[in-house]
Amino acid sequence: MSSDSDLVRLAQGGQLAAYEELVRRWSARVLALCHAKVRSVHTAEELAQETLLRGLRALATLEEPAKFGPWLCGIASRVCLDWLKSGQARQVSLDAMSDGQADAWVAQAGESPDEAAARADDHRRLLAEVASLPEPYREVILLYYYDDVTYRDVAAALGVSAATVNARLTQARAMLRERLSGMQR
Repeated sequence: MSSDSDLVRLAQGGQLAAYEELVRRWSARVLALCHAKVRSVHTAEELAQETLLRGLRALATLEEPAKFGPWLCGIASRVCLDWLKSGQARQVSLDAMSDGQADAWVAQAGESPDEAAARADDHRRLLAEVASLPEPYREVILLYYYDDVTYRDVAAALGVSAATVNARLTQARAMLRERLSGMQR
């Protein structure tokens, strides 16, 4: 398996298949970062695609191929900031995160319709609470759980230390536990 550095060099040399592999490796993290910033899965998908396109166009300017991931996440942050500043932004709850997956959350073997409705309500409330977290906590939660990556991967994507990721995840989980303590039935 080629390293990101090797793939960047190949892509800078004109081999688009190398950039396609980089996209496969990084697209979930870029999407999670965009989702954390704009709070809408549909908008995040569009902004993630814009990020990947801008990354391809600007790849020749990347001087340190080993830092491709953080560089691409920086582009994602700027794309999202541009979108937020453009006036197109509107508050959207993370209910969109389920995006047709509500049945997967609701349909449990042997579950009554009332239990299924309560489960769906709990899911919506959890997503709403995640959406209301301050951005640094929302980012680490979404990056960590979207792509099921390590603290080190999240740290690289955000340009912070793994210890910072750990601290933010711990704090975010504590905030969610406190806010959702009434969810337990």
